[in-house]
Amino acid sequence: MDTQVNIRKADARDAASICHLVRELAAYEKAESEMWLNVDDYRRYFNEDHFECHVAEVEGNVAGMILFYPTFSTWKGPMLHLEDFIVSSEYRRQGIGTLLMDHFLNIAIQKEVNLVKWEVLDWNKDAIKFYKNYDVIIERGWWNVKQILIDQKGRSSMG
Repeated sequence: MDTQVNIRKADARDAASICHLVRELAAYEKAESEMWLNVDDYRRYFNEDHFECHVAEVEGNVAGMILFYPTFSTWKGPMLHLEDFIVSSEYRRQGIGTLLMDHFLNIAIQKEVNLVKWEVLDWNKDAIKFYKNYDVIIERGWWNVKQILIDQKGRSSMG
């Protein structure tokens, strides 16, 4: 890769870039209407330490990111959940994804977790092919389950 890439820990000042990348991913997944958060939300959640994020910069522009948080497996112990791993479409196929994934795995090793985990859509063949370069285990037969507690407008779904 000829392009100089700088990977650094993000902070609340990166909220707009992160929100933009997440919106780009949501559009790619044809689920943009399901994205509730805006830049102010990202700033707030950064300041409340809900997640950790690292960005890849190219010539001062945020080209990609990894966003993750610690969690725990009752079978495996401490782990990191990679919530989003995004490289903007204009920066793909330049090695930035590999740099970000390697960076994430190094963070996991430094944090001494036993496992890292994330999801991939079954139709995203490019992502699956990329992940297979890392000798991953792709579990089939597990379904994601979720309960929405607060809707997009901040109303509780429980009552």
